[in-house]
Amino acid sequence: MNRINIATVELIKRFEGLGDGDRDRPGLQPYLCPAGFWTIGYGRLVLGLEGRLLKGEVDRARAHAVYPDGIDEARALTFLMDDLGKVGRQVAVRVRTLLTDNQFGACLSFVYNVGITAFAASTLLKRLNAGDRVGASDQFLGWNKATDPHTGRKVELPGLTRRRVAERALFLSA
Repeated sequence: MNRINIATVELIKRFEGLGDGDRDRPGLQPYLCPAGFWTIGYGRLVLGLEGRLLKGEVDRARAHAVYPDGIDEARALTFLMDDLGKVGRQVAVRVRTLLTDNQFGACLSFVYNVGITAFAASTLLKRLNAGDRVGASDQFLGWNKATDPHTGRKVELPGLTRRRVAERALFLSA
């Protein structure tokens, strides 16, 4: 069983950042991520009281109603670790080969960002399960685009490019 190591947590914290959507209100407030979803802390997606993902300006009040007093950094880290535990279980079910903790961590960071559905259908996972670790590592680099919420088009985001390079480096490290 793989562990969630410090290198993984630090990579995710660095790229997710600790966002604050409203510095005039107490605590860390929900913010819109580049893909237009309401997020809090280190990239936790905000679910509305009815259980659906909140997206766009239309859901601003709903996002703030979920966390009326915001959260602090300790709670953000607790959310991150809880979310990574869930993601780790999802990754472990789909990967059919032994991974180092760093390879596992790179996959966690990837899935935390793009979602388990994309990972499950990805060439990255197919190559990994086929034993092609170098080929799998190269697949991280192609996932550097997000849908622009205003145009609906996929656009390359420099932050995603940097993240994918860092994930690949973590995957290839000992």
